[in-house]
Amino acid sequence: MASVDVTATLERLRVVPVITIHDPGHASPLAAALEAGGLPCAEITLRTPKAVEALRRITGEHPGVLAGAGTVLNVRQAREACDAGAAFVVSPGFSQGVVEYCLGVDIPVYPGVCTPTEIGAALEMNLSVLKFFPAEAIGGIPLLRAISGPFREVRFIPTGGITAANVSQYLALDNVVACGGSWMASADWIAEGQFERITVAVGEAVKITGKHGEPA
Repeated sequence: MASVDVTATLERLRVVPVITIHDPGHASPLAAALEAGGLPCAEITLRTPKAVEALRRITGEHPGVLAGAGTVLNVRQAREACDAGAAFVVSPGFSQGVVEYCLGVDIPVYPGVCTPTEIGAALEMNLSVLKFFPAEAIGGIPLLRAISGPFREVRFIPTGGITAANVSQYLALDNVVACGGSWMASADWIAEGQFERITVAVGEAVKITGKHGEPA
């Protein structure tokens, strides 16, 4: 897709669909379902053997979808994701190697953090937008409020346990850019080809979060 400010786009969209996909043949209809529902964005988690190929198909066939790679654990995976056209990289933890690689090739990277020490390490690498994971399990909204004091310049993308029931509460926090969630496009729905169901669920998520604007 055309060059965009990824963080600004995520902030407009408010929700990042976190996708686990096994069959690359489902990649294109999934992307179409996300677009039809009004949420042209996907974080393709590298949790399955064919995830990179699925990512490649989305970036090649659906340029209007802001597609990135998630669950990136090492530099090899980061390189494969970039080669597949990822617009951004997300990792569950703070990997200095992954961060350095992404910064070196000028691709936005959102490493996962859940402690002040990890946030401090990210700041030392000039990163100020970070994945907050696993959000609900680690302390959720109370923890995000607590760390907003000492880390006023840092903003987060909470992921892990985010659902239609609590996403609005997270998005109401000043230090939250967007939330990552899989409830509107579960792995089971994708595997079963329930793309119309995904479109409906995505549309409901858009209404809940009050998303406005489209990727530039």
